[in-house]
Amino acid sequence: MKKDKKWYQKVSNWLIIIVCLILIPILLINIYIMYQAKTNKDEIPSIFGYKPFIVLSGSMETKIFKGDLIITKIIAPETLKVNDIIAFRDAEDTVTTHRIIDIVDKEGITYFITKGDNNNTQDQNLVELEDVEGIYLFRIPGVGSIMNSLSEPTTIIIILLGVTLIFIIGFTISTKKQRDLEHKEYLEYKRMKEEQEKSSTEKKTKKS
Repeated sequence: MKKDKKWYQKVSNWLIIIVCLILIPILLINIYIMYQAKTNKDEIPSIFGYKPFIVLSGSMETKIFKGDLIITKIIAPETLKVNDIIAFRDAEDTVTTHRIIDIVDKEGITYFITKGDNNNTQDQNLVELEDVEGIYLFRIPGVGSIMNSLSEPTTIIIILLGVTLIFIIGFTISTKKQRDLEHKEYLEYKRMKEEQEKSSTEKKTKKS
């Protein structure tokens, strides 16, 4: 019985740790990004100069995969060079993350020629400096899919309810353990008291 309690308690503790260290920060970041997106519709949300993007295609495999969350950093476009991976707005005003394969100058204006590592041809449209959102830093595998799900109001409600339930379970287990300990101490105290009374009665009987 004791082994079952210890195992169950360890599982509940790990669940709480996972929720606190992973899901809650992701949820808070996602809510913050959603808030920024609504208040500044013309700008892509950033956190201290860093912009997260969810990868929706496999055009950059095997460097970046669909469902990844990538982190980019705001940078002066003039400092970019060939082979850098950048996030930029395309002709449809969608953010794309591709590699710079060449830099050209037309009529005094600098353009980047980009291409997805997994694509056979380069991108049709040239990328202007002002279209660059940031330079690629690193990816977090699979987290993009999670954040995409967390952007749904229904999912946010489910997560919050789940977090609340986990904390209630953890609190209940902790409280039960405390009650069991107090009950055990009470039984031990009661046993010792009975032994003392028994010993006292036996001494009185011997004297008489």
